[in-house]
Amino acid sequence: MEKTEFRYVADSRTQQVQIVLPQHANAYKRLFGGVLMQWIDVTAAVTARRHSCFEVTTARIDMLEFVAPAYVGSTVLLDGCITHVGTTSMEVRVDTYVESLDGNRERVNRAYLVLVALDEQSNPVRVPRLTPVTQEEQDEWQAGIKRRALRKKRRVERY
Repeated sequence: MEKTEFRYVADSRTQQVQIVLPQHANAYKRLFGGVLMQWIDVTAAVTARRHSCFEVTTARIDMLEFVAPAYVGSTVLLDGCITHVGTTSMEVRVDTYVESLDGNRERVNRAYLVLVALDEQSNPVRVPRLTPVTQEEQDEWQAGIKRRALRKKRRVERY
C-alpha cells in the first residue's frame, strides 16, 4: 500500500477467523483468555501495519472486556479497526464475535490496544493521520481522545 499523509478507517480494517479447538480451551471447554489475547494482538498488529505501512509493536492493552465465553467448536471472528492516531501511535479496537452456523454473530470481547510504528532501526516513526468518515468512526475518534488523556493521567500518576 502506498504511503500517504492520511488514511480512512476502512483502509486498514482487518478480520481474522478462527475455530476454537480443544488445545485452545480450558477444562470447561471455554476458550482460554490468553489464546484470545494472542489472536487480538495479531489482529491489532495487522491493522496497525496496514495503517502505518511500517512494522509495529504493542505498547499497551488499554482495555480487554470479556462479555461472554466462546466454546470448543465455535467460529470466532475478530474485527480490528483504527480508532485514533497520535504522532507515532495508533489505537486499535478489536471486537471478537462468536459466529453461529447460520451466520449470526454475538460479541464476546472488546479490546483497545495501542501500537507504535517502528522504522528499520526500531525507532518510533510518524504515522498517517486518520480521517473518520461515519458517525461511529467520529464517535470512536472522540472517545479515543478521552482514552488517550486517561492513559496519560495514569502514566503521570503511576496507577
